[in-house]
Amino acid sequence: MHHDEIIGKVQALSRLPDRGSADRATRAVLSTLAERLPPGLAGHVAAQLPPTLAGPMRQATDSAADGPVSSSGERFGLTTFVGRIAGRAETDENAALREAAAVLEVLDAALAPELTEKVAGALPADIRGLLPVGRATEDTD
Repeated sequence: MHHDEIIGKVQALSRLPDRGSADRATRAVLSTLAERLPPGLAGHVAAQLPPTLAGPMRQATDSAADGPVSSSGERFGLTTFVGRIAGRAETDENAALREAAAVLEVLDAALAPELTEKVAGALPADIRGLLPVGRATEDTD
């Protein structure tokens, strides 16, 4: 999927007024997701995104590499996830939650299904619930 297609879908799903807002929301969600995922997995996700959107994920994992070496991402739940997105996207938490769900839905369509399953498996249930895969498997947990 190309950058413009991803941004257009995020804008439509989250009902944002313009492409700039959708781009800002997408980058905020990707950066925050990269902080939560194990670095190797975040790198695999970035590799399947257009270079313009892979950057925020790689920046988050590169800055994490400056700290203590870890094989897993930061541990935080939905409240922190949404709070960080709201701060980065310069919006409120309700809008950030809606935008996160939109970006994760578009990401689900953009990534290989196996990779989406790995992403879902690396997230806590509250964040995983934002993914279409997460919603489908919530009943079986």
